[in-house]
Amino acid sequence: MREADTVEFMNWDFESAADLSTALRAGDVSSVEVTEAAIARIERDDKVVNAICVPDFGRARKAARRADEARARGEDRPLLGIPVTVKECYNVAGMPTTWGMPAHRDYVPTEDALQVARLEAAGAVVLGKTNVPLGLQDIQSFNEIYGTTNNPWDHTRTSGGSSGGSAAALASGFGALSLGSDLAGSLRTPAHFCGVYAHKPTVGLAPTRGMVAPPAPALPVDFDLAVVGPMARTARDLTLLLDVMAGPDPLTHGVAYDVALPPARHERLSEFRVLVIEDHPLIPTGSAVRAGVHRVAEALAEAGARVERRSPLVPDLTEAATLYLQLLFSGSVAYFPVDEYEQLRRRASELSVADQSLDAARSRAMVFSHRDWLAVNNRRELHRHGWRQLFAEFDAVVCPITPTPAFPHDHDPDVLGRRIDIDGAEYPYFDQLVWAGLATMPGLPATAVPAGRSPEGLPVGVQLIGPMFEDRTPLRLAELLEQKIGGFQAP
Repeated sequence: MREADTVEFMNWDFESAADLSTALRAGDVSSVEVTEAAIARIERDDKVVNAICVPDFGRARKAARRADEARARGEDRPLLGIPVTVKECYNVAGMPTTWGMPAHRDYVPTEDALQVARLEAAGAVVLGKTNVPLGLQDIQSFNEIYGTTNNPWDHTRTSGGSSGGSAAALASGFGALSLGSDLAGSLRTPAHFCGVYAHKPTVGLAPTRGMVAPPAPALPVDFDLAVVGPMARTARDLTLLLDVMAGPDPLTHGVAYDVALPPARHERLSEFRVLVIEDHPLIPTGSAVRAGVHRVAEALAEAGARVERRSPLVPDLTEAATLYLQLLFSGSVAYFPVDEYEQLRRRASELSVADQSLDAARSRAMVFSHRDWLAVNNRRELHRHGWRQLFAEFDAVVCPITPTPAFPHDHDPDVLGRRIDIDGAEYPYFDQLVWAGLATMPGLPATAVPAGRSPEGLPVGVQLIGPMFEDRTPLRLAELLEQKIGGFQAP
C-alpha cells in the first residue's frame, strides 16, 4: 500500500459505523480500504495503548474482501464491511480465549460465541480481540498474558475495566464498534474513562452464550447480573449494534426471532422527564464528575426538559449498594479453591456485628449460604418494584458512573487494600462500584455518554438509566444529548 493511500484511508478511522455504512453503500470507499486503514492505525499506535491483545488481520482482510464481493452482488446487511473489535472474553473460533488467566493461555475454542456469530452474520469485519483484567474482575485492564492497556488520553492512567481494551480501541480509532460486557460497570466505566459511548442492556435482552470463562462449555446460561452490550463512538451506533445483538438464544427458544423493544418514550429533549442524582450516601462525587452531571442537567433544562433533583420515589441508595455488592461478591467466589474459601469464612466470622460497612458486606457475602442469597434476592425484587414506580413519573435518571475520571494505574495484588483518591481523600477501591450497581442490581438499561472533560483534560461521562426493557429511551436521550452538547472527541 502506498503511503499516500495510507494517509487517505486514515480519514475513515474515526467515522461512525452509520456514516461508514452510508459511504460503503454509496461506493465512496470499500471495506478493504477502511479495514486496511484500521490495521495501519493499530500497527502504528497500539504499541503504546495495548488495546488489541489478539489481532487477526489475515482473517479481517478476508472478511473485508467477502464484504465487498457481497455488496457488489447487491447484498446489504446492518454491519456489512464495518471493522469492529471483540472483547477477549468472547469465544471466537480459532482465536485464544483466556480471560487473562495464565493457566488458560493456550485455550482456543472451536465455536464462535453467539454474539460473534451475529456480528459476522451482519457482515462485520473482526479486527481482533481487546484486552481485559484477570478473570474480568477489576476496574482496570491488565493481566500477565497481554500486559496493561493504557488510557489513550493519558498513558499513565487506566482505560478502565473490564472492557478497557474495547474502550481504548474505540478512542484510538481501532474500528468503529466493539462488543463488551458489564457486571460491575465493565461497559460504562471504560466508556467514561476513555470518552466513548456504551450501553448496558436490560438484563436478559442480549444472550451471553459463548461469553464464558475457559474451559467451560458455551451453554445458554442466564447470568444473574452480567450482560453483554455494545460500545461505540456515537449514540446512534449503540442502537445499530444493539439491534444486531438483541433477541433470544435459539438454543432456548427454538428459533431466533426479532425482539420488539418498545420505541423511545419521546423524540425531543423538551419532552423528557429526567431525575438527576449526583450524590451517594456512601461515597462522595468528585468535582470533575459533578461538573459533568451539571453540564448534562443544564443542557436538558435549557432544551425544555423537566429536570428534577429530588424524588421520594428513589429507592434507598445505601440498601441498593449493599444488595448489589452482596449479589456481586457472593457469585464472584463460587469457584474459589476450598482453602481460599475457608480463609474468607474465617475473615467474615471475625467481623463485629456492629460493622455494617461496605467492606464488611463484601466479606460476609463471599460466604453466603443459599438461604442468605434468597433473602437478598427478595429485597432486590422490592427495589425493582420501586424503580417501576419511579419510571412512571420519570423517563430517565442521570447520575455518575464512577466518582472520578480515569485514575493512575494501580496493580497492587491486594485489591481489597487498594484506595481510590477523590479530590484528595482516600476511599476503599471497590466502593466506587456503587454507581455502577445502581442499574446493575435491578437489571435496568443504562447508557454511558461523554459529558465533557476534567480540568486535567481527561474524559468525563455520565450514565442515563432507563426503565426495564425500554432500552430505546435512554439510547434516544443519548442521541439527543449528543446533538446538544457534543459527544466523542479524539484524544
